[in-house]
Amino acid sequence: MRSLWVALGGLFFALGVIGAVLPLLPTTPFMLLAAGCFAKGSPRLHAWLLSHKTFGPLISNWRAHGAIPRRAKVIAVAMMAATFALSVALGLPAVALIPQGLVLSCVALFLITRPEGPKAR
Repeated sequence: MRSLWVALGGLFFALGVIGAVLPLLPTTPFMLLAAGCFAKGSPRLHAWLLSHKTFGPLISNWRAHGAIPRRAKVIAVAMMAATFALSVALGLPAVALIPQGLVLSCVALFLITRPEGPKAR
């Protein structure tokens, strides 16, 4: 069973890394899934992911506060807007644009309404 959790964690981590580059794939949900899988399958990989320079603070902030940093929100919403604009520019039919716009709007609303983290004292 541990091998399955490690394999799933590796898959989600890879998807998260790809999502950091491609605007259509989200990064944070895949990293959260990877952390959860690694926690069940490999304490070493879980610790590595939590101590990762880029992804570790995002995961810790989400777990502790349900928070997403402002910079991550801005990048995510901008990429969603760019993706939708590209879809419009490519002339996708309304049957594709309407669901895409609804999903992206809901995701953007969710992101925007999350806290940004603990207040500095």
